[in-house]
Amino acid sequence: MDKSTLKKTTIAVQKGRQNFLFPLILVTSLFFFWGFIHNLDPVLIPHLKKVFTLNDLETAFVDFSVFIAYFIMALPAGYYMRRYGYKSGIIVGLVLFALGSFLFIPAANTRQYIFFLGALFVISCGLTFLETAANPYVTILGAPETATRRLNFSQSFNGLAAFLAPVIGGKFILSDTNLTDEQLLQMLPNDRQLYIAQEAASVKGPYLVLGILICIITVLFAITKLPDIKHEEKTDSEGSSISKILKNRHLKWAVIAQFFYIGAQVCVLSFFIRFTTTSAGITQVQASWYAGAAGLAFMIGRFAGTFIMQYIAPNKLLMLYAFINILLSLVAIFGTGMITVYAIISIAFFMSIMFPTIFSMGISDLGNDTKLGSSLIVMSIVGGALLPLGLGYISDITGNIQYGYLVPALCFMVVFLYAWKYWQPTIKPALNISKL
Repeated sequence: MDKSTLKKTTIAVQKGRQNFLFPLILVTSLFFFWGFIHNLDPVLIPHLKKVFTLNDLETAFVDFSVFIAYFIMALPAGYYMRRYGYKSGIIVGLVLFALGSFLFIPAANTRQYIFFLGALFVISCGLTFLETAANPYVTILGAPETATRRLNFSQSFNGLAAFLAPVIGGKFILSDTNLTDEQLLQMLPNDRQLYIAQEAASVKGPYLVLGILICIITVLFAITKLPDIKHEEKTDSEGSSISKILKNRHLKWAVIAQFFYIGAQVCVLSFFIRFTTTSAGITQVQASWYAGAAGLAFMIGRFAGTFIMQYIAPNKLLMLYAFINILLSLVAIFGTGMITVYAIISIAFFMSIMFPTIFSMGISDLGNDTKLGSSLIVMSIVGGALLPLGLGYISDITGNIQYGYLVPALCFMVVFLYAWKYWQPTIKPALNISKL
């Protein structure tokens, strides 16, 4: 190749990479937005509890509405994108995201709890599409040798959202006016209805702004040229089935461990404000700042854990972190005052590595079954819908939300058991000599 041709090729490659910059920014914004909406749940739970005088079990249906959508929509979203492409899937996801955000306005006007849950469900259906598509897009928007770095960079914005969402949500949604049931009953009917209407209406502004931003992002995606992802269809002579793949003990236990981990994460973070205002006696607005600190700890913990894994095997680090979180959960359950707040923030730090670590250990050595194994682990996110109901139930029957944190303590025990005993592959994939 002569110097002239080499120069033209170099310029073309550089131009191609520059053309990926704006699409990469757009896709990375998705990580921030779905992280932001998820981390508004700790603000919504105490807010809706106050507006509708709910018990803790009833407020747990906020998480149920969010995470059951992932379980229901995971397979349809994957099928849609295999047929119509990832860009089309992203646009559908954004449309559902925006629609669900706008639905908070009629929900606030009607002051019906079920409408709020419906709006959250619609949003989460959209997020299912977005999360299914975003990771593969980031990996192809640039040079292959930097794909991992790009993905970690994009995921860091999810952690940024975990820090900002409780702080912003606490400022615009929460108020320090907390009336007891007795005080509400003593109010005149018109005054009581006015109070409830004002509290319910506080969600309109934030979700309206969020919906408008998502509409703008949707338009930008629609007019931006994005590369398509082509899937190479492969056949397996033995065939893949759920019953066959679950013979791999390490995968079966990864699905179980991920189910309980997601449940623990949702319990710890979603009930953070409700928990800390009770255990430490701080206001909801103050608690929202500490919730932001928990999100920051989660983000720092992910980076720190990635660094530490250079020196400690992932299963050993997972086992150590799970054991620490069991102890911290006991502090949260039986402690009093601000030490319980710091315990929960510390739990966020130590659970930060758990999802990706369980995921990667669970799909190791699966060979052609890796895709199916990945899908099973992703579907275990339904733990975030079911286990918070247990926390709410324990809190209601004992009259103390701190006892409800027995649920995440038990969840971390399951994670510890997986990292200690069941993480190692026991069935090696068959060697396909024709592909060597």
